[in-house]
Amino acid sequence: MFRRGLLTLSLCLAGGLAQAQSVEDFYRGKNVDMYVGFSSGGGYDVYARLIARHMGRHIPGSPNIVVKNMEGAGSVRLANWLYAIAPKDGTVFGMIARGVPLDPLFGNPGPQFKDASAFTYIGSANNEVSVCGVDAKAGIKTFSDLFNKDVIVGGFGAGTESEQHVKISNAVLGTRFKLVKGYPGGNDVNLALSRGEVQGRCGWSWTSIRGAEQMKQIKDGSLLIIVQNSLEKHADLPDVPLIMDFVKTEEQRKMLSLVLAPQKMGRPFFAPPGLPANRLAALQKAFSETMTDPEFVQAADKMQLEISPISGAEMESIIKDAYAVDPALVKRVGDAIR
Repeated sequence: MFRRGLLTLSLCLAGGLAQAQSVEDFYRGKNVDMYVGFSSGGGYDVYARLIARHMGRHIPGSPNIVVKNMEGAGSVRLANWLYAIAPKDGTVFGMIARGVPLDPLFGNPGPQFKDASAFTYIGSANNEVSVCGVDAKAGIKTFSDLFNKDVIVGGFGAGTESEQHVKISNAVLGTRFKLVKGYPGGNDVNLALSRGEVQGRCGWSWTSIRGAEQMKQIKDGSLLIIVQNSLEKHADLPDVPLIMDFVKTEEQRKMLSLVLAPQKMGRPFFAPPGLPANRLAALQKAFSETMTDPEFVQAADKMQLEISPISGAEMESIIKDAYAVDPALVKRVGDAIR
């Protein structure tokens, strides 16, 4: 009995030592796949590739992070894959549209997951403000013009702001956006805009515009930013109105606020459900450390990418709060944006 007790104690101690070393041992020499739910070259992709270049050295064992694109259905394809198929061992995580985790809440088709527990939460590099931009040739000078005149905008997925912001604006405020769906990602909508296939884009992350060629168009007046689809203004855009400035009732305010809540999550990283707790903690810590890494910050500044990070815990709180909203209000919003 005494010998058996010693054996049990030895196994427990060995297990404790293995647990203490397991994260570093697990990641050493491995590749970690960072998936992006959109086509290459867009704002999500640019942020992901920058983070991937710096985050690996902050993960115990210093694995190599490999960026891969899995576009489709506004990143719902990637979200479903992360939820149902991806390895749940900490070797895979991904960046999906910030609104996608709320798709089941609104009854949007496509998600295989049902609620906020479908993922684990890593973090986001920025708190986002989205805007609507229109070609000056469209004849739209202000957001108020949209109450009397049509404008054609491009969308790239039901769970993305490129479509949700358009639909909720039309349904709640009575604007006259005409939505063309089916683009693989934001970069593809930008190309369509340059070709004249569409006249504008909404749910357009301001941070992805700041360092891009569209800034030249804004400065020369050929591209007009007519509204901020957010709860708070960006410091760069003091004279551009918030969409909330156009609400007339408390009901309208609540509906818009629910759709705009994910803005704070910027470009969020999610991992599959059920990750080992120590590996999830290591990924969250590595992400947080990357956000203050001097080399990363310098590179982001050079690329004119805004860094205003939020933690995985904050992301989880935003999503859980949304799932706790009055079901009657949720249904009205869901009916509006489907």
